[in-house]
This record gives sequence, C-alpha cells and structure tokens, in this order.
Amino acid sequence: MITEASVAQSWVQTVLAAGEDYGLSRELMLRTAGLSLEECRLERWPIDHITRLWRAVAHLSADPGMGLTVGRRVGPASINIVSFILQSATSLRDALLRVQKFQRLISDGGRLQLLPAGDAAWLIYHPCQGELAFSHHQIEAVLAALVSLSVRLNNTPLQARQVCFSHARSAPLERYRAIFRVEPCFEQAFNGLLIGNEHLDHPWPQADVHLAAVHTQIAHARLQTLDSDKPISLRVQAWLSSHPNAPRASRQQAAQALGLSEKSLARRLQAEHTHFSQLLDEQQRQQALHWAAHSDISWSEMAHRLGYSDLCAFHRAFVRWTGQTPAAWRRQKNSR
Repeated sequence: MITEASVAQSWVQTVLAAGEDYGLSRELMLRTAGLSLEECRLERWPIDHITRLWRAVAHLSADPGMGLTVGRRVGPASINIVSFILQSATSLRDALLRVQKFQRLISDGGRLQLLPAGDAAWLIYHPCQGELAFSHHQIEAVLAALVSLSVRLNNTPLQARQVCFSHARSAPLERYRAIFRVEPCFEQAFNGLLIGNEHLDHPWPQADVHLAAVHTQIAHARLQTLDSDKPISLRVQAWLSSHPNAPRASRQQAAQALGLSEKSLARRLQAEHTHFSQLLDEQQRQQALHWAAHSDISWSEMAHRLGYSDLCAFHRAFVRWTGQTPAAWRRQKNSR
C-alpha cells in the first residue's frame, strides 16, 4: 500500500495564523480552499489539502510575497518535536542534518539535501507535491523559514552567499533582500541556499548532548509510526538523500539504518519491483548532475566522491544517464 503524503497540523496552523494576520478568518480561508473546520482536528493533512489552503490564502490576501511572510513567522511551534532536537544541536550543519533525518515529522511535501561545494555547501529543497502543483509561495516559505529558525534557535541570522528559486520572481526584490540579505536568482534549476562552511560549522553554545538524545528517541518513535506503511523504496530514497556519504553507501548500511536485515531489505525492495543498486544509481545521477552544473569539481574528484573505481567507469555512467559525456553536458548547460 502507498501511504498518502501528509503534513503535520502544526504547519497547517502556521499558514492559518499567517492568514489571520491579513485579517482573514479561518472559516473563510478553509471555505475558499474547499475544506472544513473539522479537518483542523486531524493530526496530519494530505499534501493536496495544504496546497489548496496555500492557494486560498494567497488569493484572499492578494499578497505576492505571502510565502515570505509565512516563512518569517515560522518558529519552534511550527515544527513540533523537531524544534526540541534543533535546540540541542551543536552547529547549523548539525541542525540541518537533523532536519533531514526527521523532516517527515513536519511534512512529506519536500526534502532537504546538503551538498558540498568547496568552502560552502548548497542546501537544496526538493518539493514533493501531490496531484496539485505546489504554489511558489510554499517554496519561498520553506527557504524563508530556514532563515527565521536560525535566528530563533541561535539568535544568529543564516547568512546565505546565494539564494536560488526555480520560479520567476513574484514580489518586490526588497522583500527578498530583507529576509535573505542577498538578491536571489530566479528561474534557476533548483531551489536552495549556498551557505559558507564557516557559518555551518560555527559552534552553537546551547548544545546539550544528553537532552538531544532524549528528544531524538521520541522523534524516532514518532517517525517509526509514520513509516510503518510507507513503501520501503521511498524510505530508502529518503535515507539516501539525507546520508552525508550516500553515493558510497551500501545496502548493509541502509538496512541497518532502517532496522532491517540486509536480506529482508532486498526482499521488500524486490516486491516493489526495484533494488538498492537502482535507487543508489538514481542518487548518484542527481548528485553528479548537480555538481556538473553548479561546481567546478574536477571529473576525477567527482568520480571519487560518487564511489566509482576510476574515471572511465564514471564517464560510462554519465553517458548512460544523459546520452552525453560529462564535458559535453556541462558545455551545453553553460551555453543556455
């Protein structure tokens, strides 16, 4: 059975509260979205429900920067138990890795990926929409929320070197600059923030290892409840996307992380007509294309990071993925 993607009620309440700041009543917002007040009693909403709500609030508020407004008001209450884990993090990098691990407790509507880029790292947001296409406000809210949470958790703004959105600009540039302190690039290949390693690894003084362990245990229990009916292939994909060394990960490591034997993992993946090497290959493809498009990493270094035995093996894989050699693909990408 495929479990329907969903979002925590705490995130729903954040959007409704933002709508109330515009002077909109909950009844009006929900009615416009084709929803009822009764549905606010649900612990989680289907992803398409929250998309309808976003569209309704954007329409009623007539604010082209509505997503930025919602993102700025995001606080610990918006992300439930995950906020307690983050308050005990040792650094921003540590906090982001914890978000990657437990973000399903907030929403299935997207995933975060941290990709090295020299003396910095790209924090990429991959939207995972339902049948309804996401509003660009939803994407802007996530990136703005990351900045807001950094301030609330450590009293330090998240200073991005670059900000990218895949959609066209909708609000005045001043509103983006007020949040990100840099002018974003629009209509790019991805949504993300480029953050310097000096910022990612600066120690957070409030780190508490013992308290973090307690909150992590609680979060793990809640995550297991959510994952009980989720297809194993999606669980493996989520683990690979959050694993810091995913391209070189093994089936044994994945099985251990998911609490399964290696044979059990293989059987369950086979029942879903896939296998670990296929999922790993897709993860390698995504990272290779991102590095090829957005970094100056050498092909030999890229091959090493992706776990290939030599450069020839990497070239063969790249041609299989794209129909072109890495150099030809990069030239074509840069010429657009």
